[in-house]
Amino acid sequence: MSAHEPDLWAGFEEMSAEDVAGPVWDEPVPLNPRGELPVFPVDALPGWLGAMTAEVAEETQTPVDLAGCLALAVIGTAAGGHLTVTVRGQWSEPVNLYTAVALPPGNRKSAVFGLMTKPLLAAEKALIELTAPQRAEAAASARIAKAAAEKAEKLAANAEAEKLAELTAQAISLSEAAEKSVVPVEPQLVADDVTAESLTTLLAQQDGRISILSPEGEIFEIIAGRYSGVPSMGIFLKGHAGDMARVNRQARDAQYIENPAITMGLAVQPDVLDAIGEIKGADGRGLLARFLYSKPKSLVGYRNLTPELLSPDTADTYTQKLGRLALTLAGWTETAELTLTPEADAVLLAYQRVTESRLRKDGTLAPIVNWASKRDGAVARIAGLLHLAAHPDDAWTKPIAVESMAAATRLGDYFTAHALDVFNAMKADPAQEAAHTVLTHLTETRTATFTKRDLFRAMPRSEFPAMGDLDPALNLLEDHGWVRQQPPPPRTTRGGRPPSPRYETHPRLTPGA
Repeated sequence: MSAHEPDLWAGFEEMSAEDVAGPVWDEPVPLNPRGELPVFPVDALPGWLGAMTAEVAEETQTPVDLAGCLALAVIGTAAGGHLTVTVRGQWSEPVNLYTAVALPPGNRKSAVFGLMTKPLLAAEKALIELTAPQRAEAAASARIAKAAAEKAEKLAANAEAEKLAELTAQAISLSEAAEKSVVPVEPQLVADDVTAESLTTLLAQQDGRISILSPEGEIFEIIAGRYSGVPSMGIFLKGHAGDMARVNRQARDAQYIENPAITMGLAVQPDVLDAIGEIKGADGRGLLARFLYSKPKSLVGYRNLTPELLSPDTADTYTQKLGRLALTLAGWTETAELTLTPEADAVLLAYQRVTESRLRKDGTLAPIVNWASKRDGAVARIAGLLHLAAHPDDAWTKPIAVESMAAATRLGDYFTAHALDVFNAMKADPAQEAAHTVLTHLTETRTATFTKRDLFRAMPRSEFPAMGDLDPALNLLEDHGWVRQQPPPPRTTRGGRPPSPRYETHPRLTPGA
């Protein structure tokens, strides 16, 4: 370099890294950490039920968790509250469950429900046909009794004095007989959008047993008070525990449902789970603790467009076994008691000890103590359902084996992990979930810079209906050091709409860039 050439590197030593490459990034602060949630253990289900679950998930390209939780619910529907699990003579659990799977729209929930519940609806239709003669006979008898009572009343009203007492007594007797005439309603196994009052009536009509299976979450809106304006959860609490419920019906004496059994298998949008935590009294009265939750990863965007189809043999076996089970137990008038083999009891006792130790103040289950206090009971219920599925022809004649109990504890661990995540989300800052969604998008797309407008276009409208809904997430991500807003360009004199804010992302989101 000659003495007259400018030194292009002069003063470079004095320049900071910020002068060369912009502000230096600090290590970002993690958002509220969320570990990978376990996948539903399909191999914990008996062969025919597990095969149907796995193949339905494959054909519909949905998380196996949805079909798996629904598999437990349909067996609970078939059981119809006719079985209980007795543990060491200390307590009994009915084998009905409340399950709730959280999945965003577009996950083909209705298709899964259609395939998994079809045999139940066929069984319901068969029950209606089988009981039609009995209902017709009862209806005819009721009409005859009413006509006889009305005739007797007319005779008594026009009777001479010496026959008045005798005819009056006959009229009263026939009137009482007519009042006692009951015409059975059509059998029903499954309900959907039903109010708390209608549900109570359904329970009274259906011998205290009904199931709610729905790919939507309207039932939570009903519980929250969609029709009444106040939360209506009493029958849902009693229907899970089997506590006696009283039904008042017009022109009739109060009726008592000795042991109501409600089964629920629901698929809801993730924000619905957060919303139910805000229902007044839902946590304190134990409604939230009665559900087994699942929050699987959506497969949308990663689905196989040419999946394996459901095998006809698998579907036929599922239809026959589930349908026969539902028809057999629907005719029962008594409740059967399931007991445990000594080996199964030992497995459950060990599980109870783990639960108890983790319920301490410093234990891992302390944050969800209300839910975890029902964990062992839920495992006993699941064991009863697995036992019923493993022996659909004679489960009530033999005790629950160790294999079913061990599988039930695996499912108990699965639901525990998901419950921890669900309850954590209920208590978290609403911006946390939105920030996780945005951060996941930025990570998967390896985005280095973006405008707020471009980000809004890429986000699902169900989570971010308006561009302003991005602000809490972006503010939180900026506070944690994952993104930072660039200075706006100088304004021109041309006017018009200002440019959309531009952000850059932490280099950790674009490794190797």
